[in-house]
Amino acid sequence: MIPRLHRTPCRTSLALCLCLLLLSSCMLGPEFQRPEAKVSSQWLGQEPPAQIADAAEQELAQWWKIFNDPILTSLIERAMQANLDLQMAKSRIRQARATLGIAGADLGPAVDTTASFRRSQTPESGNNSASTTSNLYKMGFDAGWEIDLFGGLRRGIEATGADLDAAIEDRRDLLVSMSAEVASNYLNLRSLQERLSIARQNLTAQDHSVDLTRQLFTTGFVSKLDVVRAEALAATTAGQIPLLEAQIRQTIYALSLLLGGEPSTLLAELTSKVPLPVALATVPLGLPSDLLLRRPDIRRGEAKIHAATARIGVARADLFPKFTITGSLGLQNNTFSSTFNQASSFWSLGPTLNWPLFDMGRRRANLELQEAVQEEQLMAYQQTVLNALREVESALIASTKEEEHRQALTRAVTANRTAVELATALYRSGENDFLSVLDAQRSLYVAEDTLAQSNHMVSTNLIALFKALGGGWQAKSTSQGAEIY
Repeated sequence: MIPRLHRTPCRTSLALCLCLLLLSSCMLGPEFQRPEAKVSSQWLGQEPPAQIADAAEQELAQWWKIFNDPILTSLIERAMQANLDLQMAKSRIRQARATLGIAGADLGPAVDTTASFRRSQTPESGNNSASTTSNLYKMGFDAGWEIDLFGGLRRGIEATGADLDAAIEDRRDLLVSMSAEVASNYLNLRSLQERLSIARQNLTAQDHSVDLTRQLFTTGFVSKLDVVRAEALAATTAGQIPLLEAQIRQTIYALSLLLGGEPSTLLAELTSKVPLPVALATVPLGLPSDLLLRRPDIRRGEAKIHAATARIGVARADLFPKFTITGSLGLQNNTFSSTFNQASSFWSLGPTLNWPLFDMGRRRANLELQEAVQEEQLMAYQQTVLNALREVESALIASTKEEEHRQALTRAVTANRTAVELATALYRSGENDFLSVLDAQRSLYVAEDTLAQSNHMVSTNLIALFKALGGGWQAKSTSQGAEIY
C-alpha cells in the first residue's frame, strides 16, 4: 500500500526542487573554440598546378593501390584486421565510451531499493526485568539527484566526450602509421630481393672472370696477381649475399608481426621474388589547410584541447556549492503481517547543500592546473601542425631529388655495362690489363646495387608523403561504411 504524503511539506519541497532545476541551465567555464593555425596557401615543393592532382579522399584513403600490387593491398587489409596495436586502440575506444556512459549517468537520479529484517534482544535492566526480543521489518526506496546547478557534471560529460574523440583519432593515427609501415617493409623486402638477384648475377659474371683468368694463367698469358684479384672481387660480392638473405628473412618477420602473426607466418607467401612495385598515379597533394581536417594527430590534438577546456568548467563549478535532492519512501514495522499497513509507512524529501568552506586552496589550485593543461594542449596542437607541414615538405623535396638521383644512376648503370663489355673485349685481345676489367665489374655492381636502392627510396619517399598527408585511416569507412568500434 502506497503511503499518502502530507500536501503542504510535499508542495514546498517540490517547489524548491523545481527552482533548482530551472537554475541548473547555467554552465561555468569557457566554451570550446576550434584553435586557429596559420598555414601557407601552397606547398614549397609543389610543382606547377597543372602537374599536381587535386586532393581526392578516395585516392588518399587507399593510397597503396597506386602501386598496383595485389600482395601489398592484401597485406595492408589483413593488418587492419589483425594488427595488435590497432586492437588495443579499439579497446581504448571502448573504455572511453564506457567512461562517457558513466559520466552521463551522473546527470540523472540514482534510486536504490532495500529490504531488511533484524531480530534483536535487550538485556535485563537493573530492576530485574526480563530481557526482551523484538523484530524489525523494513523495506523501501532511497533516491538521490545532484542538481547540476553550475554545469560541472555537464562539463565533465563534455570532457569525456572529447576524450572519446581523441581515442578514435588515436586509432586512426595508428591506421596511418601501420599502413605506411606495412608498405615500407614490403617495398624494402622487394628491394632486398632485387639487390640479392643483382649480387648473384654479378657473382656469376665474376666467377666466369675467375675461370677465365685461371685458364689464361695456366697458358702463361697472365700473372698469378690477376687470378688473385679476380678471386678477391668474387669473394667480396659473395660475402654480400648472406647479409642480404638475413635482411630479407628479418623483413618478412617484421611484416608477420604487423599482421599479428608469428615470424614464420608469411615466409611461404613472400619468399618468392617479385619485382619492386612502381606507383602508377600522381599524388593528390591538395592544400596545406587540408591537413588540419585530414591528419588524425592534428584532429586528436584538437580533441585534447576540447577536453582540457571542458575540465576548466568542471574545476570552476567545483568552487560553488552542490545541491542534491534526496528522498526515501518505505514501510517499517515490528511484525511482518503489519508491515504493509498505512501506519507502517514513512517518507522524506528535500534538498541538501554541500559547500566546503575551507580546503587549504585545493580547488583553486585545481582550477589553475586545468588552465595550465589547456595552455599546454594549445601549444602541443601548434607543434603538431608545424611538424605535419615539415613532414610533407620534407617528403616532397626528398621525392623530387631522389627522382633526379635515380635518373642519373640509370645513366651510370648503362655506361658501366658498356665499360665492362669494352674492358673484357680489350683484355681478351691483349690490349688492356685485367685490373681494368675488375674495376669495370666492381663499378657496375655498385651502380646496379645503388640504382636498386634508389628505386626503393623513390617509393619509400612516396609512402612517407602519403603518410604525412594523413592518408589511410579513411579506407575502412570509405569501403565498408562508417567505422564501428
